[in-house]
Amino acid sequence: MDIKFEYDNVKASKALEEYTTEKVQKLFNKYEFLVRADVFFKVENTSDDKTGMISSIRLSAPGPRLFAKDSKDTFHKSVSEAVRELDNQLAKRKGKMKTHH
Repeated sequence: MDIKFEYDNVKASKALEEYTTEKVQKLFNKYEFLVRADVFFKVENTSDDKTGMISSIRLSAPGPRLFAKDSKDTFHKSVSEAVRELDNQLAKRKGKMKTHH
């Protein structure tokens, strides 16, 4: 499993990387066709205090790349939501892959 982290105006965090790795690892375990993940953390000024901590995750797998992005009040919440969205996308892709074989 190959995970790359990028930070945009955010201080790198070992704890955040460990949390994200744990979440993304579950996708790699569930979907063996995944190649790598690129994770981006960004802080955005918003008027809503429930958003602003943006986590984007791009997965490399056969076919088009999968991507999910979410903005919450903490990176942990936005990572969880992005991983949940990717899990939905991967389930659909896996279903399509089975019909082609």
